[in-house]
Amino acid sequence: MTKAELIEEVSKVVEMTRKDSEIIVEAIFDSVVRSLKANEKIEIRGFGSFRTRERQARIGRNPKTGARVEVPSKRIPYFKPSKELKDLVNGDDHLPLPMPPVTP
Repeated sequence: MTKAELIEEVSKVVEMTRKDSEIIVEAIFDSVVRSLKANEKIEIRGFGSFRTRERQARIGRNPKTGARVEVPSKRIPYFKPSKELKDLVNGDDHLPLPMPPVTP
């Protein structure tokens, strides 16, 4: 699913204009990014959690030349799905869906 498809789905489910739905989706993504930049954890119950992890500095190789390259340490975003999400993805049918699909 692309961001545009997500915006379209939100506009259908909440019966809003596409523009209003785009503002909502962008606000959610911006909030997640701001929290991760501030090294905060985001937890959405029944869905999963976002956090950052620290990658250590290391020596890598340039694949073209084979020369050794020093790669600095960096923070990377990490998502850990909840047990409920894992069960839903793996077809555990006795769990309720978080949001039932709406048909027009």
